[in-house]
Amino acid sequence: MIAVLGLLVGIVLGFVFQPDVPLGLEPYLPIAVVAALDAVFGGLRAHLDGIFDDKVFVVSFLSNVVIAAGIVYMGDRLGVGGQLSTGVIVVLGIRIFTNVAAIRRHVFHA
Repeated sequence: MIAVLGLLVGIVLGFVFQPDVPLGLEPYLPIAVVAALDAVFGGLRAHLDGIFDDKVFVVSFLSNVVIAAGIVYMGDRLGVGGQLSTGVIVVLGIRIFTNVAAIRRHVFHA
């Protein structure tokens, strides 16, 4: 319940203050969001499976975001940022859909 309340407060604060993302960080924001979503859906799946650990979730959340942004940053420095961004999105997208499928099977028993 606290997490949902925190999420709602964060959304409201985002709409009220409308923070700007610095121009240099804009390419990394979508990658960080997808990496964070991967951790969130993985945490939800673990919760439904009864194996959720908050420390593992926090480490997974932070490491997913940092590693994904790091890969894209490295790709930008090498001149292949678009290709590495696509690769990261594909891998994390597959993981997200795998977790969502497991959540669906758990919730709907189908």
